[in-house]
Amino acid sequence: MSRERVGELDAAHLVAAALAEDVGDGDRTSRWAVPEGVRGAARIVAREAGVVAGARPTGEVFRAVDPDLETRWERADGDRVAAGDVVATVRGPLRGLLTAERTALNFLGRLSGIATLTARFVAAVEGTGCQITDTRKTTPGWRRLEKAAVAAGGGVNHRMGLYDMVLVKENHIRAAGGVTAALERVLPRASSEGLPVEIEVTSFEELEEALAASPDRILLDNMGPDRLRACVERTASTDPPRPLLEASGGVELKSVREIAGTGVDLVSVGALTHSAPALDLSLLVEEA
Repeated sequence: MSRERVGELDAAHLVAAALAEDVGDGDRTSRWAVPEGVRGAARIVAREAGVVAGARPTGEVFRAVDPDLETRWERADGDRVAAGDVVATVRGPLRGLLTAERTALNFLGRLSGIATLTARFVAAVEGTGCQITDTRKTTPGWRRLEKAAVAAGGGVNHRMGLYDMVLVKENHIRAAGGVTAALERVLPRASSEGLPVEIEVTSFEELEEALAASPDRILLDNMGPDRLRACVERTASTDPPRPLLEASGGVELKSVREIAGTGVDLVSVGALTHSAPALDLSLLVEEA
């Protein structure tokens, strides 16, 4: 099954769970306040500047509540919006539209918030040649949607999970008996399955061990700019193919450009998915 198809199934599952949580056995307010058969239209409007993400699950919410609800997108995933811009228009049975409102906005606001924060980090490192990447610090069950939102904001996706890349971290290294021992165990097996290998290092000594084994990537964990720069220079002096260097640990918007300026290839930012504020959006009924 393709990754895109898996993503569609993830979205459908999450939408079904979200609607079950919110609607339960029925939306009493809309059922009692809105006459049966009344149709209407509403606009989804951005109340602040940002980047749109989450059109697919948002549209799925409206369709799941009532197949007669039609969503027309004025902005696509990855598009920038200003305060007051119309993101989408929804038309159809008004009861269903109002029942779907909050769940739809929860998806759109959450995912657009991730895309917006990602775009800010990407803008902060513009011109350095460094890319912003995400982590596995995602909302359980939402990973594919949240990583798609990172991509919509201009970031790149790290591994999707534990199965599609090998990332040897501090605890793995300790359990294996050191950097060299860990890579000796991992590299042949990863090569047989065609998986890239990355290893985390926290010192110059560990970097030397990692470089001797030639993994695909080296993660430079919690290092300051001077140490990062020294690691970049040391790696550049090795024979190709050289591993990509990723900086990670406590990265903030105010510090990311200095980190990127050291010459690392990637900066991973957990905050993209675990701390992004939702984009402020509202749904306004225009016709009834």
